[in-house]
Amino acid sequence: MRTAAPPRSSAWPLAWVWIGLIVYASLHPFTGWRWPVPPPGQPAWVLLWLPSPHSSRFDLWGNFLAYLPLGCLVTIARLRGGEATGAAAARTLATGALLSLGMEWLQILLPLRAPSRIDWALNSAGTACGIALAWLLHGLGALRLWQRVREGWLVPHGTSGLALLLFWPVGLLFPTPLPFALGQGLVRLAEQLDAALVGTAFEGWAEVPTPEGPLAPGLEVLTIALGLLAPCLVGFVMSRRLWQRLVLLAGAVLIGLSATTLSTALNFGPEHALTWIAPSLRTGLMLAVLLGTVLALLPRRLTAALGLVALTTLLALVNQIGADPYFAESLRDWEQGRFIRFHGLAQWVGWLWPLAAMLFLIARTVDPGEPGSRAQRSASTLR
Repeated sequence: MRTAAPPRSSAWPLAWVWIGLIVYASLHPFTGWRWPVPPPGQPAWVLLWLPSPHSSRFDLWGNFLAYLPLGCLVTIARLRGGEATGAAAARTLATGALLSLGMEWLQILLPLRAPSRIDWALNSAGTACGIALAWLLHGLGALRLWQRVREGWLVPHGTSGLALLLFWPVGLLFPTPLPFALGQGLVRLAEQLDAALVGTAFEGWAEVPTPEGPLAPGLEVLTIALGLLAPCLVGFVMSRRLWQRLVLLAGAVLIGLSATTLSTALNFGPEHALTWIAPSLRTGLMLAVLLGTVLALLPRRLTAALGLVALTTLLALVNQIGADPYFAESLRDWEQGRFIRFHGLAQWVGWLWPLAAMLFLIARTVDPGEPGSRAQRSASTLR
């Protein structure tokens, strides 16, 4: 009889995604690369000794908190993989410290970034605190409890969908033309593709869509409702029971409202945190709850198919919206203010999230991942 393998952990995929986000945020905007010149009479390796420029309190906390999830996720993944506690902690700390050091050294080549040994120290401290948090969760039995909850809630192949649900609020932190209206990136992607094809046989092949301005009131309501339904559709194809789907629907409403309010408060101050609320919001929320309740009653494969229709419609509507002065001001605050380090990260998450959700739903339409399939395969190997 074969020894049972450790339970598959979602921490590794999430950790790799988080590492990718750290690399993106650390090296954004990826332009202006140049080889720096050392001070006169100094060898080139002196550049590797990082400076310690002045940083704002926001940047200090941002550097610390950015690496805390990394330390927690990698440690959890190693512990669930069977590694000893001390070895998992040491390897995770080395991973975080070396990753941070590599990012700071690469920032020497970017004139728009300021490498700092203070940032490296805070990144390493954040990794260490993440390790301590993972130790605490492991010692309290929270990881075993999470495994039981995950097996009770999610059908097989739910790890990628779980990552999508976790990153949906990140996309909402970047200003959107309407509440929850992620995916307004097709125009810029088409423009970049069209520019790349200039001088080739495919020049003019990528037709750039033209935003038409504000949507009609009814279409605004529909866009808001579809934007809020998008994470629900991902969650519905992973959950096993009706009451779980209804909990996901309520959670999406709460998280969506909270993330958008937080984004507005960070942009314009706490006193303006609720200025994003549009007249069509209440109707859009009611429509989303009504449609979500109906979709919660449907089989997973049918839900995935209808989800593809909903996301396609959402992308078509969002990319018809033209910019207005309020939205343009929001973008300038993000691009030029304290959010320069997170501007590209949140923007790309918001642009690409609907496309990633569509790929996930296509896979679930082809293979819905029925709960019994994995158990049958496992039983066939334990002989």
